[in-house]
Amino acid sequence: MSFEGKDHFSGHADCYEAFRPTYPEALFAYLTSLCPFHDLAWDCATGNGQAAVALAAFFRAVIATDASQKQIDQAHPRENVRYLVAPADGVSIDDASVDLVTVAQALHWLDLTGFYAEVRRVARPDCMIAVWCYQLHTIAPKIDSIIHRLYADIVWADWPPERRLVEDGYRTLAFPFEEVDSPPFEMVHSWDLDHLLGYLGSWSSVQRYRTRTGHDPLELIRAELEAAWGGPGQTRDVKWPLHVRVGRVSPG
Repeated sequence: MSFEGKDHFSGHADCYEAFRPTYPEALFAYLTSLCPFHDLAWDCATGNGQAAVALAAFFRAVIATDASQKQIDQAHPRENVRYLVAPADGVSIDDASVDLVTVAQALHWLDLTGFYAEVRRVARPDCMIAVWCYQLHTIAPKIDSIIHRLYADIVWADWPPERRLVEDGYRTLAFPFEEVDSPPFEMVHSWDLDHLLGYLGSWSSVQRYRTRTGHDPLELIRAELEAAWGGPGQTRDVKWPLHVRVGRVSPG
């Protein structure tokens, strides 16, 4: 599969950076516990560097790569994180040097054959790889049904076809590694309605709908969502279960 090169996020990288949920620290602590060494992690398709920054608390050094210069321009600087604009199948990382490879919510965009070959090249013995994705969040049944209508009815045609791989929780993607069962993880954030709307506006399908039609699909649900949400100062817990696949890499 060859998905890399389809850039669905550079045009709204600032919005993506501002409103996307962050991954739980427990996930990175767990992945670190699987690695006998903690010298170097590679976060591939890093976007704005969210996972890379989290890894920086556990590894001596992190290399974070993305094919998009605009995404890298939005990345969070850290002393031990090195950001590079590079495709997943051609990174400037030494052979047999990486302890952990991660891909957060981006595996479906990559050329898997080339990426997996690169993983094997850079992996040191006992290197681990972890990939994860998340689908729709949950808040409360009435609110969830409104957002599901936005997702599945209003903007469904504007999702790229790779979105179906996320819907499958990456279970249908090739993962040619010695797989390890992982415990469940989820993201939980307390958001007000404005933040939720900002997050919905960061969806690539919403951005594409706006470009295609000249209209904002969020306006089709805004009044109903405001009524279901509660007062303007109301915050609610927003939850996303993570679909995580973890494997041990046999170096190439």
